[in-house]
Amino acid sequence: MKDGFIKVAAASPRLKVADCRYNLSEILRLVRHADELGVRLLVLPELCLTGYTCGDLFFQRALQQGARDALAELANATRESELLIVAGTPFADGGKLYNCAAVLHRGELIGLVPKTNLPNYAEFYERRQFTPAFEGIRTVEFCGRSVPFGTGLLFCCRELPEFQLGVEICEDLWVPQPPSVRLALAGATVIANPSASDETIGKADYRRSLVCSQSARLLCGYLYADAGMGESTTDMVFAGHNLIAENGALLAESPLFSEELILSEIDVARLSAERVRTSTFPARQDDGIQRVEFSWTLCDTELTRSFPVHPFVPESTDDRARRCEEIFSIQATGLSRRVAHTRCDSLVIGISGGLDSCLALLVAVRALDLLHRPRTDVIAVTMPCFGTTQRTRSNAELLCNALGVTFNTVDIGQAVRVHFKDIGHNEAERDVVYENAQARERTQVLMDIANDMNGLVVGTGDLSELALGWATYNGDHMSMYGVNASVPKTLVRHMVQYAADTADTAALRNVLLDILDTPVSPELLPADGENIAQRTEDIVGPYDLHDFYLYYVMRYGFSPRKIYRLALQAFEEQFGADEILKWLRIFYRRFFAQQFKRSCLPDGPKVGSVSLSPRGDWRMPSDASASLWMQELESL
Repeated sequence: MKDGFIKVAAASPRLKVADCRYNLSEILRLVRHADELGVRLLVLPELCLTGYTCGDLFFQRALQQGARDALAELANATRESELLIVAGTPFADGGKLYNCAAVLHRGELIGLVPKTNLPNYAEFYERRQFTPAFEGIRTVEFCGRSVPFGTGLLFCCRELPEFQLGVEICEDLWVPQPPSVRLALAGATVIANPSASDETIGKADYRRSLVCSQSARLLCGYLYADAGMGESTTDMVFAGHNLIAENGALLAESPLFSEELILSEIDVARLSAERVRTSTFPARQDDGIQRVEFSWTLCDTELTRSFPVHPFVPESTDDRARRCEEIFSIQATGLSRRVAHTRCDSLVIGISGGLDSCLALLVAVRALDLLHRPRTDVIAVTMPCFGTTQRTRSNAELLCNALGVTFNTVDIGQAVRVHFKDIGHNEAERDVVYENAQARERTQVLMDIANDMNGLVVGTGDLSELALGWATYNGDHMSMYGVNASVPKTLVRHMVQYAADTADTAALRNVLLDILDTPVSPELLPADGENIAQRTEDIVGPYDLHDFYLYYVMRYGFSPRKIYRLALQAFEEQFGADEILKWLRIFYRRFFAQQFKRSCLPDGPKVGSVSLSPRGDWRMPSDASASLWMQELESL
């Protein structure tokens, strides 16, 4: 539960229709199993104490009393459990019978939620036996205790305020205005749905879509527990299709026609942060809502859900290809619009033979293709200097030839030496002046060529470099349009790989593959023969780690401690704990110290949910202190 993670489960007990004692024994078996797994919230199907398919047997007092007795025994049997249990049961009150979700905790029934929308079409006849939910909240007596009864109940944990549970039942999700909307607007971060949804062709896909989309729309976790084995098959078959979703993502799903408890962890802290961040999510609306408080013992939640090592990159090959194509389209469209607006005659790009400039060149070519202009209007300039290797210089030329763009070479070595002489710098000192003078000379060359050719300088720097400040201020940091500004380094690699996979010539494919195989480097220090002297990841750290940190810092505002915890799990086979912590500290130090470079970035298209544009997604003072974040890291 620390860091906001709640272990949750949905399960479909094997039932016997109208046999409350048998059903209770199966439910208790699942309860014990969930307890062993450390589950804190267990959701069971609609009317699971009796079975959903009892029909007119629901009118029988014996069945009604059997359900009440089973509910009382379920409460009594779970006195020592931390589980919050949501289970379906019929409940009679005021001369009417209601289809209810009973919410139990530590031996007590703490709330009853009646079903609002009773289906009475096709194979469903619920209005024959049950009465729809009433307005407001009543109190009923159960086992000598007053229990709140109504649809406007929120079950709130005292120790973890971000956890607030709302309940709706089966059909409630399928209607135009589900009760979960009202509950989420009142603060519910998790919705439980005890359901009895029969199985027909294609229904599972629709059900899954409903659950995921509702969790996305409401920025919540959603648990759907479906009736399964043991329900009557007179006219329907139930498949026990259980689902757990969080903010649009499916975390767990049971196979159809299986007897399986599914579990995952819902991050209520993340959901709360997302609601704060999303200004269109309304402020809390409490009309008619009653909060029912309960207590949990706070402890670490063992995580079973996975956290991808590359959160910016889809795991599926097909999804990754679609993502790359979409990003190329966004980048190329943005650049083509800028070209059309400025009426420039050319696009000028510094091409190094590395990944970033390669991607920018591919985008520039696409942009001109969109405008039906010749690719020769792209002026690609390679500017060798002290650290340039033959491999990168050759790859730059081969890439330009394969794409059919104009290729120029400007050796800047002599110009940089003159500059050293002008400012009195000793060339033997391989310091920041030595390195940055080369980067700024390259930018000056590109800007002047662009002026001469009525062109625009296309920037090549990526999102990861911007986050770390790994750019020379007013050097490669500056351009007239930065097409890669919101593409992280880990995604850049896949973009270039996608371009290689879809290349229309062997020459283009081969050079792209060799660029992918080249170590990332600014090549600002003299090479050792053909061996690159500077490897960026040896200096600032692995981009796999930094992009992981960047995603959770920017997208969700997670604390350093939580990001460290997730990184330990995601990278357990790649990096040790000390290395993960070392580079996390460096990430925060650089992220805060280098904001001044991001405060004056050139224009560039946003392609994903994370961007550092000072005009759009990220407004941060350049002199903000990192002390709070660093203090937390020091305590790890």
